[in-house]
Parts: sequence; C-alpha cells; structure tokens
Amino acid sequence: MITRLKDCPVQFRENMRGGDGTVKLTELLAPAELNGHGRMFSLITLEKGCSIGYHVHEGETETFYVIEGDALYNDNGVEVEASTGDVLHVKSGDGHAVANRGEKTLVLLASIVYA
Repeated sequence: MITRLKDCPVQFRENMRGGDGTVKLTELLAPAELNGHGRMFSLITLEKGCSIGYHVHEGETETFYVIEGDALYNDNGVEVEASTGDVLHVKSGDGHAVANRGEKTLVLLASIVYA
C-alpha cells in the first residue's frame, strides 16, 4: 500500500484543545488502518503563533517527531524547546501542549497509539 500526500484528507481545527490559531491536520493513515492499535498517524502543521492547548492522554500515548521548525513543548507543566529532528513523547496519564513560537512553520509527525 502507498498513500500519496496529495490524496490525504485535511482538516483545520480552530483553537485545538484550547490553543491559539488554526491547526492543520493531514491524515496519513485512517484510524481503521491502525488495526485497533491507535487513533492517529498524521502531519500536524502549526503556523507562527499557533498552538495545541494542554491536555492529558488517558489509555494512549502520543509521539511527535519534529520534521521542520521550532516548538515550545509543555511536558507535564515543564516547558522545553524542541527543533527539527527531536522526538516528543507523552505517556498515558500525562499531559502536554505544543506551540510554534518560532519564525518558520512547525511541522510534526504525530502518532497516537493505545497504551
């Protein structure tokens, strides 16, 4: 199977999880294609000043791979800077948020799998 980026469904979410601005979600694989093991495998695009608000994951983990740009990552209340090539991970029961406070577009590969 091959998935072409041009064929992937795209959604725009305003103020995602209480964050700022608009988040672009490009669904690379549908949840059904994850065989009951997860609910997301997507590209997340955040323009300058946009963010995903703080939230807690229960019964699942989320991993971001920073493809491009600079992120301010809230890891259970501790803010850290992340950039291209970094991996950000939150375990079940923990919380996180991510913001683009840089000058360039922030692009993340996001995967949510069940714990």
